[in-house]
Amino acid sequence: MGVDGIAVLVLNQNYEPLNVCSVRRAIVLVLRGKAEVIETARAVLHTARTTLALPSVIRLVHMVRRPRPKVRLTRREIFQRDGWQCVYCGRQTRDLTLDHVIPRHRGGPHTWENLVAACRTCNH
Repeated sequence: MGVDGIAVLVLNQNYEPLNVCSVRRAIVLVLRGKAEVIETARAVLHTARTTLALPSVIRLVHMVRRPRPKVRLTRREIFQRDGWQCVYCGRQTRDLTLDHVIPRHRGGPHTWENLVAACRTCNH
């Protein structure tokens, strides 16, 4: 099997899985001091000067911030998050409305944290 056929798991500094890269990329990261080997594969790489155990898991030396995927802010997503029930009375209904916890006219934002599902009776 060639070197390119081996996949390497890349962990963040806190051991959170980030992605999978080629063994070639993993070796470059390790040799540049940007990552350390956590687990090795059974395979080795022979060069003119040395023999390297091929990594199967590496951990980055510095923390990499990953942007969290944003879920679109829609009525349906809010209703789904709240279990298709009114957050005030707990009644399950398909006739829900959106309620701003801090009203818009008082400066309340149109955000996930400020929107809840409410039945028409509770959202008067």
